[in-house]
Amino acid sequence: MKTFLFLFVGVIASIVLLATLGPLILLGISIAIAYYALKKFILSDSTGGKVGWALVGITALVIALSNTAAFVGALAFVMLYYIYKSWKQDKTKTQEDEWVME
Repeated sequence: MKTFLFLFVGVIASIVLLATLGPLILLGISIAIAYYALKKFILSDSTGGKVGWALVGITALVIALSNTAAFVGALAFVMLYYIYKSWKQDKTKTQEDEWVME
């Protein structure tokens, strides 16, 4: 029963992850732009440069935060990771139990 549950949740999570692959890519790009804008904002000496980079950074952050589908995809990725980890740990325990029985 536990194996079936792992498979069922894993299949659902992988479908959700594949369906949200586009928004995940957009989230990564917008976070990279926000990070670049923050670095340029800190290094800028002029007021105009600081205002410009602040606008670019705020726009990128708004795009990243409004991308809720990507957060669902990231949650599906985390679920897949923990399912894989549990599956692997469960298989290792089963093999160790078989060795002890022999």
